Amino acid sequence: MIGTELLDDPGADPTVVAAHLRDIARLNAWLGGTRAVVGALEPFFRQVKGERQGKGEEGRGKGTTTWTLVDVGTGAGDIPRAVAAAARRHGIGLTLIGVERIRAAARLAQSGGGLHAVIGDGSALPFAPGAVDIVIASQVLHHLPRDTAMRWIGVLDRLARRAVVLADLRPSRLAMAALRLAGAVLGIGRVTRRDGVVSLRRGYTRGQLDALLADAGVHARAHVRRWSRVVAAWRPGPQGGFRLDAHRR
Repeated sequence: MIGTELLDDPGADPTVVAAHLRDIARLNAWLGGTRAVVGALEPFFRQVKGERQGKGEEGRGKGTTTWTLVDVGTGAGDIPRAVAAAARRHGIGLTLIGVERIRAAARLAQSGGGLHAVIGDGSALPFAPGAVDIVIASQVLHHLPRDTAMRWIGVLDRLARRAVVLADLRPSRLAMAALRLAGAVLGIGRVTRRDGVVSLRRGYTRGQLDALLADAGVHARAHVRRWSRVVAAWRPGPQGGFRLDAHRR
């Protein structure tokens, strides 16, 4: 592992963790972290809505479907809430569950409303295989040794019925410089700016994430997005990992 980050330590100071996660939520909104995940799922939501319209379900009063979404390493819970807002526009309601191994983070995520937080991580998730509809994990894999990340991907693939989205940072010197500058201008805390650079150094190139997915037995490909993001999205199951990444940058 390259360097250390605040969120590597489950026992980190709760006050510092909360401030750090609020900073990360702001950066997600400003620098593409939220859009990377929402954009990966939008084509899937549109497809499901089209299929339901084709069957005439909306005209028979079946215009709303309720699914479950689990976000592993949810942080402040900002990304699953944004996904839920996008899903509602397509007549899909999401029951949100955030998984966190840091109790201060779980409390912060749940305090925002609309999300139930549980303590755990990808090595010990309290759900049976196929128990949830959508699983997402954003900016989590780079906190893990490669072998652990590979095992987590296999677990997440087995957990989801409908879709999995993995999003992370892509190494970029330009992004590191921009983060230092923008963070200072926008009032992002020193810890978040420092850890953001470490996260970028730890991140995955598209080829590295492709190799990790393949080693985990998942038939999906990673795609590069704006602001140094790399994303893979697929539908689990015997259909060979049907990709949900038709969106453009």
